[in-house]
Amino acid sequence: MTDEAAGADRATEPGDRAALVERFTSFPDRLAEAARAAVGGPVPAGEWTPAEVVRHLMAVEGEVWLSRLATLVAGGEPHWSWVEPGPLPGFDGSSLDDVLGLFGRLRASTVDFLGMFDDAAWARTGIHATFGRLDVAGLLRLAVDHDAEHLSGLRPAD
Repeated sequence: MTDEAAGADRATEPGDRAALVERFTSFPDRLAEAARAAVGGPVPAGEWTPAEVVRHLMAVEGEVWLSRLATLVAGGEPHWSWVEPGPLPGFDGSSLDDVLGLFGRLRASTVDFLGMFDDAAWARTGIHATFGRLDVAGLLRLAVDHDAEHLSGLRPAD
């Protein structure tokens, strides 16, 4: 985890929130460009194809980011463990464009959910077994880092 992914120990001003949400929101377009460019390239043994990477991100969107945001809104202080799902099942025959479109819609629904958060919701925290106390901005920083990690994996090494 980078310092940028640090959780609730760092206050997030509304302007910082907007930049963070924008980075989170704009990811599907960057993902689509990188995934389409990677199609047809070599896939190292044991690695995922571009479509499988997108399906993994679809699973993470629901099982990790949206789920954790919902537990924060529900109140209390949730405790989370490490979750790293594989590619979302049931889409083996889907085209890359189909899974990219679905991922974009999933991310948009998460962004819409975030749009309902007031200052109190942004300040709520949960405890992650690995990363410690995280507020909404901390979760989004982790999501942005996770997105970037998979985006870089789609780009060929120089």
